[in-house]
Amino acid sequence: DEFLSEAEQASLRAKSLTQQLLTFAKGGSPLKKPLNIRSLVMETATFALRGSSTRCDFDLPEHLWAAQGDEGQISQVIHNLVLNAHQAMPDGGDLTIRSTNIELSVEAITRLALATPGPYLKIEFIDQGVGIPTAILPKIFDPYFSTKPHGSGLGLSTAYSVVKNHHGTIIVSSDQGEGATFTLYLPAQIQHATRLDDPATLARGAGKILVMDDEPSIRALVHQMLGFLGYEVHCVSDGQEAIRLYEEAMNANQPFSAVILDLTVPGRMGGKETLSRMKKLNPHVRAIVASGYSNEMNLSQYSAYGFLGAVSKPFHFSELSQLLSQITQGTESPLSLRSTA
Repeated sequence: DEFLSEAEQASLRAKSLTQQLLTFAKGGSPLKKPLNIRSLVMETATFALRGSSTRCDFDLPEHLWAAQGDEGQISQVIHNLVLNAHQAMPDGGDLTIRSTNIELSVEAITRLALATPGPYLKIEFIDQGVGIPTAILPKIFDPYFSTKPHGSGLGLSTAYSVVKNHHGTIIVSSDQGEGATFTLYLPAQIQHATRLDDPATLARGAGKILVMDDEPSIRALVHQMLGFLGYEVHCVSDGQEAIRLYEEAMNANQPFSAVILDLTVPGRMGGKETLSRMKKLNPHVRAIVASGYSNEMNLSQYSAYGFLGAVSKPFHFSELSQLLSQITQGTESPLSLRSTA
């Protein structure tokens, strides 16, 4: 469905200054899983440069290993590096993104200030921009440092912070007037990642799902996604409304199969308190926590709050479908779906 595809891509790639501020200020344990970097780089870069004068050339072999990372966070890193290259070429130009599998030795990780030898993905972003003066190079990853008139100074510092939190690193080399190369190293798994959005990975379902999120665009998107998968979907904007609807469904003997609760709803009841009150109505409520970022809890610690699963925003169709299928069908422990930091 073309609408679903475009809506999902917009949700997956849209990045806000607020999210970057929270990412940099709070960090947070990544929700790690094997990532198809080839697909993620191509989709993120294409979206970021849509309608611009920058051309992107990809050199991404199909045999690339799977990166071990948080999809939303790594997508943000790619997005920020691509936009940085684009802004360095105001009159247009070529951005080359290439990646290779690499085994780093003890000597290599010492030189790169990495913690563990072994398999990594090396991803290079090579622009034809104005270059970076030697005096500025040591400062480019500092928070709020920017050479752009209207820059926030958060793009590169956010990218660096996220990559370090993934036990990787970013190296930059540049000669003024001859462009710049940003080289990203990410820990990898020696395996090939399947396409994350392959229709074969979509798990169809049935039953009633209650979705609580304060963003109308998110509610509309999730309603479309879950409806497409076969669920009956009910969306509300805050915890009070979610509890009311949940109790009404129980009293009518038409309970919800699962609930998806936004962790943080500014000024209103968020996911943790909502679930706590739902558990008083039904101790066996099946709940998933959703968040872009929050300083209230680490998504990787969701089970401590009674959630059976966690999903990071922006949502990915196949990830959400698989998680809901496991939880609603109860064929195996939903906790087995947790990614470890």
